[in-house]
Amino acid sequence: MKPYSEILQLVQSYHELGETIAAANLVIEEYGIKHPNFKNFELREKAKPEYILMTTEGAFGQPNIIRIPENTFEFEFVLMLNLIAHEMIHIGQKAVGNFVVDRNEREWQAYYEMLFHKTYPQVPDVPSYQQKFFANKALDYYNKMGKDSVLQEKYAHQKKEVEDFVASLP
Repeated sequence: MKPYSEILQLVQSYHELGETIAAANLVIEEYGIKHPNFKNFELREKAKPEYILMTTEGAFGQPNIIRIPENTFEFEFVLMLNLIAHEMIHIGQKAVGNFVVDRNEREWQAYYEMLFHKTYPQVPDVPSYQQKFFANKALDYYNKMGKDSVLQEKYAHQKKEVEDFVASLP
């Protein structure tokens, strides 16, 4: 993997040229954020700092796209890496042999990844205030699984990890 500063410089160069998709492709190659079910990136309208929307689109069992804002790389780079990794988790959840049908479970898994980077360990951590936000989102989806449900039982250990992690943050 190239040094962080070099990757950031390349991403900024692509961004200045309006080559958002090329920048995103560079990022997933350099950071190993790739899944065989990933088809490609497509662009959506520009994001605002208070609301950055990325989505995974496509049918279960078919290659899926990740739709990113055309101004993705105007924002904090490490946050964008984490958001792309979040969407790549969703790509894997829609792959043959790995279907995760329940939306709450899908989001739980994706936010858990943003905190612990078990699937994509090269992705750097966001600042602690963003980690708290992601942890709270994860816990919201955990709670939506249904009190004492099979899904909550399945993820009880991970929930404890998330709670302990939040308690350890400054």
